[in-house]
Amino acid sequence: MTPTARTPPPHRAPLTLHEVTAAHDDRRVALHSISLELPRGATTALVGHNGSGKSTLLAVLAGTHAPTGGSVDRRDVASTAWVVQRSQAPDRLPLTVRDVVAMGRWAALGAWRRASAADRVIVDVALDRLGLTRLARRPFGDLSGGQRQRVLLAQAVAQQADLVLLDEPEAGLDADARSIVEEVVAAEVARGATVVHATHHESSAARADRVVHLRDGRVTRVSG
Repeated sequence: MTPTARTPPPHRAPLTLHEVTAAHDDRRVALHSISLELPRGATTALVGHNGSGKSTLLAVLAGTHAPTGGSVDRRDVASTAWVVQRSQAPDRLPLTVRDVVAMGRWAALGAWRRASAADRVIVDVALDRLGLTRLARRPFGDLSGGQRQRVLLAQAVAQQADLVLLDEPEAGLDADARSIVEEVVAAEVARGATVVHATHHESSAARADRVVHLRDGRVTRVSG
């Protein structure tokens, strides 16, 4: 896998959160008045311990967790790919690795449209970039946790989304697999996507264009 050369993206308004507050289902506050600007066509790393608010902030950005206060400006975001930390898919789900990755094309295809040759190429490329080609026909339920994580990231790659949200994408991966993930994140940014990912790995955070440190649902520091 060869690195993708990065070209400067055209100027676009940043993703903006203004005084965003969010709560858990039990009404405990998860985010406290978060105000941030996240650069478009760049990588932002969310760094913090478990319970710091990283996953909730990703869910707010994805639009799946409504804030209880404040606002989120997602202008010009036509599509979002969100990779959760742990898949909730049943082990016996009768889907192959390729089937799961191909789901990334569903939004672009729309109802009742068949995948074209171009769509199949996009899926093939996503499988290759995550080192999954040899596993393409394996049942998804037979995979290890780390392999599933790579499959879900390949699905996100196949979406070719404007906004890519990754919750601990390197969790459960060995050093070689983490290196692949880092290369894929860099390639997504190079094609113009905005990537926001939660991480515990300092090496991954160090590669980000912006780093947001969270503690107890509050931003403690922003660099970059």
